[in-house]
Amino acid sequence: MEDADLANERKRDRIKRYARKAVTVPISVRTGDLPKRAASAVVMLAIVAGAIWAGGWIWSIFAGLLGLGVFYEWSAIVWRITKSPLWRVIALVLGVLYIGFGAAIIGVLGNGEAMGLSEGQLPWALIGIVAIVIATDTGAYFSGRTIGGPKIAPAISPSKTWAGLFGGMICAALVVAYISMQDTGMPVPLVGGMIAGALLAVVAQAGDFLESWMKRRAGLKDSGKLIPGHGGLFDRLDGLLAVANVTGAVLISHLMTVSDL
Repeated sequence: MEDADLANERKRDRIKRYARKAVTVPISVRTGDLPKRAASAVVMLAIVAGAIWAGGWIWSIFAGLLGLGVFYEWSAIVWRITKSPLWRVIALVLGVLYIGFGAAIIGVLGNGEAMGLSEGQLPWALIGIVAIVIATDTGAYFSGRTIGGPKIAPAISPSKTWAGLFGGMICAALVVAYISMQDTGMPVPLVGGMIAGALLAVVAQAGDFLESWMKRRAGLKDSGKLIPGHGGLFDRLDGLLAVANVTGAVLISHLMTVSDL
């Protein structure tokens, strides 16, 4: 009896798969949540822009709150992935280190007082890593949709392609090239900056893959429901946290090297 039910279920799955290929989904259905996503994006940008404009310790506190929100979602995902107390503790400790360090770097880079910026000077270091992540996501999306091609890791993230990755790397490099031409108060070599931007694009995608892997293991589509049409905070900050961690490690290494001279 169970074998017959299983066979019928597999048959239904095949029929559904063929039907999805044969039937064209109307554009209104595919983009039905676009207004909600756009409205949420506008609100998010306004909040972040306001916090950056306020700067100082207000920004640092804001970054800390974002980190706490991401860690809450990280913990909920971990709880669904494993029931082992040991692995839960290990995963939570890793989350504290990864999210805590990333949020701290983001908080410092946007704090003019902590960075020693003069009054009215923009926090270009923060603007730079945020722009790199946005450029990576944008370039990867349009390159992947336009070119398509082989997937990077379909078992983890079926939509990520090699063409998308390279497109994201190019866009990130171009963003750094533009920043290098601005009066940022910190010299950014054109070629070296573009190479760094391309490498950070890979880091951003790695952060995206990490979250996708965790959600897949937990059987979740989104990390949370805080942002209508976008999911949770972790969904929006996965790439930025990865880039902030690497940027912070490089900056600390550089400062330690300079102090030894």
